[in-house]
Order: sequence, then C-alpha cells, then structure tokens
Amino acid sequence: MARFIFILGRDDNEAATRCFQFAKVACDKDHQVDLFLIDDGVQWANSERDLSQKTVTGDCPNDYLPYLVEKEVPTGV
Repeated sequence: MARFIFILGRDDNEAATRCFQFAKVACDKDHQVDLFLIDDGVQWANSERDLSQKTVTGDCPNDYLPYLVEKEVPTGV
C-alpha cells in the first residue's frame, strides 16, 4: 500500500475532475489517500456547488467526489 496526496489549487472543472478521479482510483486500489484544497481550489468545498458540469471527456466532479466523501477520504481545506 502506498500513500497518495492530491492537491487541488484551481477553481477549474477539468482540474477538479481529474484530481478527484485520480484520488478515487488510488482509493479503489486500497492506497491511503489525502486530498488538499488550496488557493482557488477551496471553492470545491462548497456543498452547494454544481458538480455536474461535464468535461470534454464527458465525466464530471460528481462522478468521483461523492465516492471520496463516502469513503471518508481526509480532505484539508
């Protein structure tokens, strides 16, 4: 098992989707995962934010973030 730390520092849908996706993949593989939202990335901590905006690949933050919340991945803001 490895430890992964994912840091999101931008208020950007594409970057957030990839960050959450990679964190989910690592978590699925039973690695220890930590997520940090810094700078403009703290906007993703807003529980009222629309997480359904699609990326160019057709996925969205809502495809991954609820899983991380369910698994209680530690998230620093």
